[in-house]
Amino acid sequence: MKLFKNAAAFIATVLLTINATAQTYNDIVDVAVGSKAHTTLVAAVKAADLVTTLKGKGPFTVFAPTNNAFAKLPAGTLDDLLKSENKSKLAGILTYHVVAGNLDAKAVMAAIEEGGGKAVLTTVAGGMLTATVVKGKVVLTDENGGKATVTATDLKATNGVIHVVDKVLMPKE
Repeated sequence: MKLFKNAAAFIATVLLTINATAQTYNDIVDVAVGSKAHTTLVAAVKAADLVTTLKGKGPFTVFAPTNNAFAKLPAGTLDDLLKSENKSKLAGILTYHVVAGNLDAKAVMAAIEEGGGKAVLTTVAGGMLTATVVKGKVVLTDENGGKATVTATDLKATNGVIHVVDKVLMPKE
């Protein structure tokens, strides 16, 4: 019951933070392009040649790191990833933030509840993310133990939904 109350509080809080740009119902890429907080993500998607994929039919659920999330990476990491010779590694990291299907906040919370407090999500990169609720917020844990908190949810797109996260999640190498 406490998890349900926390979930309700979480959903109510993040619904207040929905980006108005997303409400125009563009595709995933267009929604990200319209967000000043996601310019680094957009540059990375372009460098990894994922624009066409993320403009595809989907549906996709994207856990989108902010510019500040990318800034938390160790010095030089982002610059290195953006080099053309590292395109496949960058694509692997970015697709690790994408889950097939249209999992809005309500669906994520339901999966966590059904899983007894956690939900394991398979990314399109083939890795796993574990979703839990911590202090009323959804936290994603990558396969290396790194954690990202969902800070905004349900940015609707024509081909899926975006949830904003505060850290770049890293697949197991």
